[in-house]
Amino acid sequence: MSSNGKPHVGRWLSPFFLTCAVYFLLWSPENQPSWVGALIKCLPILYLVVFLWTVYPGGSYSLLLQGALVCSAVGDSCLVWPEAFLHGMAAFTVAHLLYLWAFGLTPLKPGLLLPVLLASIPYYGLLLWHLPPDMVLPLTAYSLLLAVMLWRGLARGGSTCWGALLFTLSDAVLAWNLFVHPLPHAHLVVMATYYAAQILIALSAFQSPRLKSN
Repeated sequence: MSSNGKPHVGRWLSPFFLTCAVYFLLWSPENQPSWVGALIKCLPILYLVVFLWTVYPGGSYSLLLQGALVCSAVGDSCLVWPEAFLHGMAAFTVAHLLYLWAFGLTPLKPGLLLPVLLASIPYYGLLLWHLPPDMVLPLTAYSLLLAVMLWRGLARGGSTCWGALLFTLSDAVLAWNLFVHPLPHAHLVVMATYYAAQILIALSAFQSPRLKSN
């Protein structure tokens, strides 16, 4: 505990970075989908759930973040198997809904919607031309939700802002790599920005005025 009554969060973050390193060291494009691989992929996100539960156990904001992280871990597991892509998208849809609930609508900052739309509409408009017919509707709905999550993350500011931006970048690179054209080192970019996004959003719990000393 620090002198001002807030927990030292830095010392709790080492396991997160360690599990990320283990994932990147063990991952290979030749790896076959497996439950072991899915678990290794999910460990950093599951640790963030434990981290929030242990260091910041109280408050609805923290609980909503924990729920979103659990859903994200489910989505991560599904995406290990290409045939479960839509299930993974559904899990991440629930995660973004929980993030939206946590971020709230205040301050509203409607002016931030314009840059979000100016970036999102051309990108997803181009992406839609390359989608299989059965993916158009679910990916359009997911893209709209992701854009709203980005807007609310930007409006909240702090580490939430950067987390929402990196989450959107991760998803954009993933979608382009899957549906438009393979990108060099796409997996590394997708997972690095994704893990960074999740920890930044998790750390936003400590910017909340409702932080309780443990």
